[in-house]
Amino acid sequence: MTASGDLMTGKSPAKTTKATIAASANASRQRPVPTARKAAARPRLTYLVGSLDRILRRKITEALAPLGLTLAQFTALSVLEARGEASNAQLAERSFITPQSANEVMSVMASRNWITREPDPNHGRIVVLRLTDEGREVLHRCMSAVRVLEARMLSGTEASDAAAVQEMLERFVRNLRE
Repeated sequence: MTASGDLMTGKSPAKTTKATIAASANASRQRPVPTARKAAARPRLTYLVGSLDRILRRKITEALAPLGLTLAQFTALSVLEARGEASNAQLAERSFITPQSANEVMSVMASRNWITREPDPNHGRIVVLRLTDEGREVLHRCMSAVRVLEARMLSGTEASDAAAVQEMLERFVRNLRE
């Protein structure tokens, strides 16, 4: 109760009776009790994709750690193998990191002889990055670890279903890049 009245009935304290309190208690007991839980709403696709991304990042990071690579290094090596060569800015965009972070990652990889850095013959300020044979060997060892994770993720999935999901995800990426 407050100075202005009973919170449940709005009546002044002097007018609140045992009958009013009993009626309020009885009304709260008569609320229908749900017999079955309401079916959980399906999560949004964007939520599922984000959740999968976070899980994959964590699991790939764990799989690469014993091999001495970070996720950013693995992604950069993968991009360079797929493209043949790239500038620091292109590699940053395709590796989902900032240009500053890409520069740091490239410095470490160059010191380990996984990549080469050469000036672009057509543009003096651009540095062209290429994978070395040693970098390719490191990448292939890492790919084995990642394939195990991918097989686990796809467990119980038909190859045709996995191909359809990949096709749809590629379309989603194209749609959002435009």
